[in-house]
Amino acid sequence: MLAIMSPALLIFKILKVLLIVVSVALVVVVLMQEGNSGGLGAVAGAAGESYVSKNKSRTPEGRKRTVTKILGAAFVVIAIVMNVLAKILA
Repeated sequence: MLAIMSPALLIFKILKVLLIVVSVALVVVVLMQEGNSGGLGAVAGAAGESYVSKNKSRTPEGRKRTVTKILGAAFVVIAIVMNVLAKILA
């Protein structure tokens, strides 16, 4: 026998699964990134205007950084929506 769920409860369950997927993807992308090796040279101004520094967003590392920002924002938004929805369902 199938149980009939309210639409809000169904949305909450879907968001819960989506939050888990986004969390795992965020962890994987963060672990794939290389560490910042600028060190004190970047503070002292040793990092000049090179071709690579101007086109950082087009490199694979730049794309990973962008995906990390998008997944982080999605994580926060989903968590807030789930919190509001939980208060409505309670």
